[in-house]
Amino acid sequence: MATKKIAHVLSDEEQIEAISKRIKRAQGQLGAVARMLEEGRNCEEIVTQMSAVSKAVNTAAFTLISASLKECIVEGKNNSEAVTAQLQKLFLSLA
Repeated sequence: MATKKIAHVLSDEEQIEAISKRIKRAQGQLGAVARMLEEGRNCEEIVTQMSAVSKAVNTAAFTLISASLKECIVEGKNNSEAVTAQLQKLFLSLA
C-alpha cells in the first residue's frame, strides 16, 4: 500500500511576494556571477557575489518553510503534525 504524501501550499500572498522578490534578486545576482567569470574578474569579487546568491536563496527557502509552518499550526488541520514533520525535514535539509 502506497503512502499518501502530505503537502502544504503556501497561501499567504504577502509572503509569496516577498519570497518571489528574493528569488528574482538571487537570479540577477547569479547572472552577475556568470558575467564576472566571463570578464575575468578576481576570485574574491566572484565569491562575494556567490555568497550573496547563496544567502538570498537560503533566506527565501527558510521564509517559505517558516510561513508554511505558521499556516499549518494556525489552520489546525488534522494532518498538521504530518505536514509539520515534513516541513521540519525540509528545514533541516538546508542546515
